[in-house]
Amino acid sequence: MSVANSAVRRAVRSTLTPGASAASVPPGAASAAAASGASPAAARRARLEATTHPVLPGPSTSAVAIGAAGTSDVACVTLANAYLRLDVAPQLGGGITRFDWRSEGALEPVFRRCERVSARMDPNELACYPLLPYSNRIGAGRFHFGGRKIEVPRNRASEPLPIHGDGWLAHWTVEEAGRERVRLVLDRSDGEPYAYRAVLTYALDGATLAMTLEVENTGREALPFGLGVHPFLARDASTELSAPASGLWLSDANWLPVRHVPAPPAWQFGVAYPLPAQLVNHAFSGWSGRAAVVWERRRLSLSICANTDYYVLYTPPGERFFCFEPVDHPINAVNLEGGGGAHGMTVLGHGERLVRTFSFTVERMDMRAAANPHRQGAPARAGARGAKGARGRRPAG
Repeated sequence: MSVANSAVRRAVRSTLTPGASAASVPPGAASAAAASGASPAAARRARLEATTHPVLPGPSTSAVAIGAAGTSDVACVTLANAYLRLDVAPQLGGGITRFDWRSEGALEPVFRRCERVSARMDPNELACYPLLPYSNRIGAGRFHFGGRKIEVPRNRASEPLPIHGDGWLAHWTVEEAGRERVRLVLDRSDGEPYAYRAVLTYALDGATLAMTLEVENTGREALPFGLGVHPFLARDASTELSAPASGLWLSDANWLPVRHVPAPPAWQFGVAYPLPAQLVNHAFSGWSGRAAVVWERRRLSLSICANTDYYVLYTPPGERFFCFEPVDHPINAVNLEGGGGAHGMTVLGHGERLVRTFSFTVERMDMRAAANPHRQGAPARAGARGAKGARGRRPAG
């Protein structure tokens, strides 16, 4: 069990202090200007923009619009502040349908926008969804644990193997909602082989979207649990990624890991580096929990923080998105040597819980640096320095 896992594993009777400090966002008392790095004058202008361009009522646009009438058959919840807008669809796996940055009165996509929201849509058309009680595929749909053979059923007709658990395919319930925060719950206490209860919280704090995912084992037997999130980030020709990792798992034709190797130079992402033109679909290990995405053409950057040690990178050629998935275990961890517990998953007994936190902070890049061709590398180098520094400062979480 990793240090990060042991720090967040708690019994229900305990007071849970999430080991999420590595991914925590500024406290609510912090001003929006401080959270985004904006000046007080810029903050006032942003608030004026938000007042001038309010969020209007309607499906998937109204602030906390549950069951609003409209053409869509899916009711969404919208969170909004002076910097961000977030639309969440509880009945679509608790997923996100859009996550935008407010810029000079316009909304720019940070995550790929959901083109059309429908109850019949493919969940992979969402902007983001939670991964629980495990991430990615399980080889042969089974694994052995505690002397038992655990059968995991297929959950997608188009997939030969079970994938991403069942939280992303479930109808979550809104437990509480406000203008900048919503809390969703999912009760899978009758599930097989995983019986659990989950809580998913989205909150806006200035220019930061914070996500907290919690799962409690409600089953009789202990099992290895794992968590993550699956955002589809906007991509253009100028998109760069900084996400230092020491290794990765090579995969077979079924995208199951076969061998762990050091990360090759082209995929180390130690500094902001253009996304690979070829397909990448691998789990990276030894991650610091810090990453940065840069859209130089749009003069935007995104800082990603998570209290996890792995991420999965998926770069489909020719698409206008890529996936950067912070997770706490590699693909098929339950069938790797030593089992899931030896590869980032957390073994939970009855009533025990696991918490993971994720944050996404949007920032406008320095316009002068972006406009100066002699300083095009400056944002990348700055992002790299930030990521490197964060590695040293990251507390055990």
